[in-house]
Amino acid sequence: MTKVLVTGGSGFVGSRCILQLLQQGYEVRTTVRSLDREKDVRAMLKEGGIEPANRLPFVAADLNLDTNWAEAARGCDFVLHVASPFPPASPKSEDEVIAPARDGALRVLRAARDEGVKRVVLTSSFAAIGYGHIPQTAPFDESSWTELRADLSAYVKSKTLAERAAWDFVAKEGRGLELSVVNPVGIFGPVLGPDYSTSIHIIRRLMEGALPGCPRLYFGMVDVRDVADLHLRAMTNPAAKGERFLAVAGECISMFEVAKVLRRRMSAAAKRVPRLELPDWLVRILAFGSPALREMVPQLGKIRNATSEKPDAFLVGLPAQTRKSSSPRRRA
Repeated sequence: MTKVLVTGGSGFVGSRCILQLLQQGYEVRTTVRSLDREKDVRAMLKEGGIEPANRLPFVAADLNLDTNWAEAARGCDFVLHVASPFPPASPKSEDEVIAPARDGALRVLRAARDEGVKRVVLTSSFAAIGYGHIPQTAPFDESSWTELRADLSAYVKSKTLAERAAWDFVAKEGRGLELSVVNPVGIFGPVLGPDYSTSIHIIRRLMEGALPGCPRLYFGMVDVRDVADLHLRAMTNPAAKGERFLAVAGECISMFEVAKVLRRRMSAAAKRVPRLELPDWLVRILAFGSPALREMVPQLGKIRNATSEKPDAFLVGLPAQTRKSSSPRRRA
């Protein structure tokens, strides 16, 4: 039976990956920072319709520490490295986010290589693709890379540096280890438990009426179930070796449009959802007294569309075609 390690099993995406793997008959192992989280993960899987019993062993492993990563990867055919920090607010030091993202990815890759894993699928982000560029109307694709010389948030830097470090490691020290990368935009969808994405946190803030109105923010969307499915496809499809895959469901949508959908679909439950879109000048004024709004100011009005189209039609499930290059297409 094929065995898969999923890092960060208590997370929004990690739990969905485990759920789909178990549903498809894989043997799964997962890591959590503390074994105290095992009961939470099992509760989330039960909510999703699966009770794994002894089919899901847990290993305590921290992205900041070397301990237990070799044990976690031992005997596995594939690794889905989903775990990565995504704080809801800016950290005091960007290293609080960058170090575990970059160094944690390298710890997982070293353990996978040393334990004979065939392929690692890394959960990166659109944050590693579409930031730091001059405005453009054409959608970003997998060949784009975030410009690190720009003024970026700690999270955007962390995802970009972690993914670049992963590709460099596989190229120089991988010794045959294969790598595929999934780059999702904002991840939404049904929540299985209390651990969910920062994207879902946006919905929660809207539902709670935490904002006086909607800033002019735009973001791409993708369903968490599709993101998990893409991880499994990237894990097994031979053509996915050395590829990046943008996970995106269509063009960007504004926060104001999201608010309108919530009010239309959720009726009375959405009574606190804002009904107004705030002008940029007002958001900038309000930001002086609101850390949450302050973080939004640099992104006001910016639209970054993306496309998941690939030449080999991988994403639509057509027969895979061998690509000439085994390394990811890069744009300086």
